[in-house]
Parts: sequence; C-alpha cells; structure tokens
Amino acid sequence: MEEFFNELFDYNFYSNKQLIEACNKLTKVPERSIKLFSHLLNAHHIWNARIVGNSATMEAWHFHPVKDWEDIHYENQRNTFEIITNTDDYEERIDYENTEGRLFTNTIQDMLFHIINHSTHHRAQILMDLRENGLEPIPLDFVFYKR
Repeated sequence: MEEFFNELFDYNFYSNKQLIEACNKLTKVPERSIKLFSHLLNAHHIWNARIVGNSATMEAWHFHPVKDWEDIHYENQRNTFEIITNTDDYEERIDYENTEGRLFTNTIQDMLFHIINHSTHHRAQILMDLRENGLEPIPLDFVFYKR
C-alpha cells in the first residue's frame, strides 16, 4: 500500500507543480482558478491534519496568492509523505469533524485516496476554466505523468 500511495502522491506532486508553473507564467490567472487551486491546497492541508490528529490552520475556501502556492504545495506533500512513511495500518479508522462540525470516521486509506481524487477533480475544473478564458490547458492525465 505504501508503494501505491507514494506513486499516487508523486503524480499529485507532479501535476500540481506543472499547474503552479503554468500559472506563474500567466499575466493574470483567472479568479475562479485561484479559488479552486487555493481550495485544493487547503483541503490537502485539512485532510493531513485530520489524519495526524492536528487542528487545521487553513480554512477550506481561503484564497492564497499564486506566489504562495508552491510553498503550501511542498509543505502538504512533505506532510503526506511523512504520513505514508509512518503508517503501519492503512485500515486504521480516524474520527474527525468536518468543516460543518459533523462527526465522521474514515480509514487512513480512504482519506489519502480522497486527497488524490479531490485534487484531480479540481485540477480538471481549473483546466476547463483556463480554456474558457482563452488559455491552453496543460495535459495532466496520469498517463502523461507515466510516459
């Protein structure tokens, strides 16, 4: 399982990095893309915090300037790789409170996979937003990462 998650988070790291670099080259990043990528970063942080039992320091929809994305992204990835390295039981269930204050329980495996799926979902929305704003989106499919 560790190898599987390391590969998925390598892909996540690669894809986010490609998108950050592309946005850093733009004169103006569409506001919706900023909102979505900020949310992607915030959610990753929040899920990491839930897994290790810490309080999140970011809110789900807090905006981050594009210039800050890389640092937040690196910190999220570093924390996730630490979680993966230190997890002995991916079926361990974690109790947590969602952003609306409701209590839930999920396995570490489910939470880690959710980070990947959630990130992929919002990157796709960002790529569509870029296209709708006359910008050519970059290919971020898993197969392009693997080639």
